[in-house]
Parts: sequence; structure tokens; C-alpha cells
Amino acid sequence: MRAIFESSTDALVRASRRTFLVRAGTGAGVLAAGGAIDGAATLSAFASAKEATTPARASDAQPGSFWPNNVRLVISISMQFEAGGQPLKGTDSPFPKVDFPPAVPTDAAANTWFAYGYREGVPRMLDLWDRHGVKVTSHMIGEAARRHPDLAKEIVTRGHEASGHGPRWSSQYAMSRTEERKFLEEAASMVEAATGQRPLGYNCNWLRRGPNTLSLLQELGYLYHIDDVSRDEPFLESVNGKDFVVVPYTLRNNDIVLIEGRNYSPAQFLEQIKLEFDQLYDEAATRRRMMSVSAHDRISGSPQMVRVWDEFLRYAKSRTGVAFLRKDEIARFALHSNSILRESETI
Repeated sequence: MRAIFESSTDALVRASRRTFLVRAGTGAGVLAAGGAIDGAATLSAFASAKEATTPARASDAQPGSFWPNNVRLVISISMQFEAGGQPLKGTDSPFPKVDFPPAVPTDAAANTWFAYGYREGVPRMLDLWDRHGVKVTSHMIGEAARRHPDLAKEIVTRGHEASGHGPRWSSQYAMSRTEERKFLEEAASMVEAATGQRPLGYNCNWLRRGPNTLSLLQELGYLYHIDDVSRDEPFLESVNGKDFVVVPYTLRNNDIVLIEGRNYSPAQFLEQIKLEFDQLYDEAATRRRMMSVSAHDRISGSPQMVRVWDEFLRYAKSRTGVAFLRKDEIARFALHSNSILRESETI
């Protein structure tokens, strides 16, 4: 019976994907809106973990555990949707650096590499997440969402979170407070216009925030940021005298760092994240642990990398008490937990 159900589900997913591609190709209207989840839905997500037997409380995990509903280890996946939001030339890519003269307005070769992200990468990853019932957080550059609203909308329609990632690639850390406020407001508005979902989380370009960034995010209604690699669990820090959640990001489980930056093979990437999972799973017996993994549209959306992700998801799901959660779910839990780690310093 389970096999029949799964095959039927896969068929529906494939049919849905075909329908989307036809609509996108003909310029049809965007898909129906997907709203942000509320606190109850956030905590109910923990119930999908293996061996979940009791309802979660908004206040905390069960006694003797660190996540609700017998969840042992939480895995947080980031899916960067950046394709189409990059500068037309001068952007990092696998191609050699070229100083184009003013008469050449774009780096066509590099831009085809980025185009792969919205033409092939994100659609392929969305089908993968659906097959495994996994929900992710998509950090969207505003220009990418604006240029490809059907795809941005589909990400949210399929149950994933739309998170802020700037309106475009800029040196946000060098902006004045007034400039940065406008920059952040524009980023949120562009994502919301395309997806119908107001971002609650934020990711700076290469994690480089300025002295005003956290204060502005707090003022603008964000719940969390990810520009921190200092821990393997969510925590609270004080911003504007109020709690602000950090859902730590990763560089060591990051495809753009390992695959593009260090020329790891897909097999090496898989081995790396499996080793990380094994260690954190062991540690999770005695403390709250969260594993962060990052997937960029044009990199992890390639055929061989999707195979790697598929194998990793199967590997992680074979262990009891593993839950894949969106970052807004993790942030809401952190804000309502009585035992969440609270840092005395704000870096």
C-alpha cells in the first residue's frame, strides 16, 4: 500500500511540474499563493519526525530532550535562489576573469551559468524535496524573484520558506543606515510581491553584514538571521534590547564553497555531509544539535549533485528522530523555548 501511495504521489508531482513548465513557458499567471506558517503549524512540523508520539508544546521540548516530539536532530537546508539577480558582468563564476570593455555590456558566458539555476536547477531540486517530503528555506535575491516570479511563487506554493537575501548583490556592509534600511525594505518588498510571503529571515551577501544590519532587521520585523557560523544550534542574542534569533549557516557543508571553491567532487561532498551528520547525531543524545546544509540553484541543481542530495536525504532519514525544518520554524521554536541557548555577546 505504501509503495502504491508513493508512486501515485510521485506521479502527481511530475504532472504538477509539467503543468508548471507549460504555464511558465507560455507566460500564464502565477500559481496560487502559499502563506507563511503560524506557530501551531511550526510546532506540528516536529510531529513528522520518526517516533514522534506526543504533541509538542510551544514552551519547550519534552523533559530530557532538546526538540519537541522526540526529535533528536534537526536538519536545516538552505536553497539559494540567486539566478538572474547577479550583476551582468564582473560576477564570480567558473569562467576566467575578463576585463570587458564598456562596449560589452554583459558577460554572456557567466550569465548562462547563472541561468542554469532558474532553468534547470531550482525545478530539479523542488522535485527532489517533494519526493522526500522535505521543506527548505529559500534565500531569494529580490531581482531573481522579480525576474522569475512564477518560479519564486512555486517555491512557496510547494511549502518552502521565502527568505530575504538582498534586492541584488551589493556591499551592504558599506552602506549608511539610511541606505541599508532602504536596501532591506526593497529586498522584502520584491520577494513578497513575487511570492505573497513576507520574509522573516535574512542572509547577507557572503554573510557580510554592517554595524546597523541586525538593528535594522529587528526594526523591520524580521525574526532571525543566518549570517553566523559560530554554533551548531539556534540561539538568541539581544538586538535593540529584544530577543533576536540566530539560525546558524554553514560554510563547511556548502556547495559553493566546496564544489566551486575547492573543486570537491560530488562524492567528496556527500562524504563530508554524511560525516557531519554522523557526528552531530551522536552529540544530539546529550545536547541540542542542528545540522545546516547549503544548496545553490546553479550548483546543487545539477544532475550529479541532485543524486548526491537524494542519497544524503535517504541516509539521514534512515535514522530515528531526524526532522528537516524550515528556518522560520526553527526561529519560532527558539523564541518560545524555555531552554534555548542565550548568548551574552552579540557579534
